[in-house]
Amino acid sequence: MTSPHPFTYFIADLHLSADRDDINQCLFAFLEHEAVNADALYILGDLFEVWIGDDEQNDFTLSIAAAFKALSLQGVPIYFIHGNRDFLIRQKFAELAGFTILPEQKVIDLYGKPTLIMHGDELCTQDIEYQKFRKTARSWWWPRIMLRLPLKIRRKLAQKARATSKSKQAKLTMEIMDVTQEAVYTAMQTHKVQRLIHGHTHRPAIHNFMLNDLAAQRIVLGDWYEQGSVLKVSNQSVKLTSIEL
Repeated sequence: MTSPHPFTYFIADLHLSADRDDINQCLFAFLEHEAVNADALYILGDLFEVWIGDDEQNDFTLSIAAAFKALSLQGVPIYFIHGNRDFLIRQKFAELAGFTILPEQKVIDLYGKPTLIMHGDELCTQDIEYQKFRKTARSWWWPRIMLRLPLKIRRKLAQKARATSKSKQAKLTMEIMDVTQEAVYTAMQTHKVQRLIHGHTHRPAIHNFMLNDLAAQRIVLGDWYEQGSVLKVSNQSVKLTSIEL
């Protein structure tokens, strides 16, 4: 049933895995009962805890694809932006899931208001070591080399990378892992917008500030480790809520 008041959903940082069926079931319920009424659904990265290639197909990944596909077949367009965990998702999985892959930074017309959407990891400019890795990982050549490796090797590399990442994050302050206001200003000014929506930091909030002497807004989506963070935007309101797992 179509809602009398049009709205759009945004989610990010679900970190789906076969080990967290509670998160998966929460997503399935959200897609079937809530997202079906939306004008569109945007996934702003880190849909999966780890993604080593579209050729890694199993019951878990196929069930996730089928759930999204069912939503798209009911007329709800789904858009996806890569995160730092799932930047190896390619067109094969996108077609299975029925969603459209967008550029890393995209300006959309959100009920008459130009809005910049992204995963957000590029805004964490104080984490210099990560930004160097990001530049390499998002190059044209690095993903091609990775995807040519056997699945068995990719699994081992992914496990090692996750362990290394957790060790490094434990030594970093929250300030270093958060976005910098300078990077936020630069991104918004580059794209000539007064609203930005992103994920990545797992620090859900709506930040209001002034940019170029005009009211501006940065909306941060939360993760799904403990509860499902969902942003609902209409032409009348902006609501950042959580779904119990």
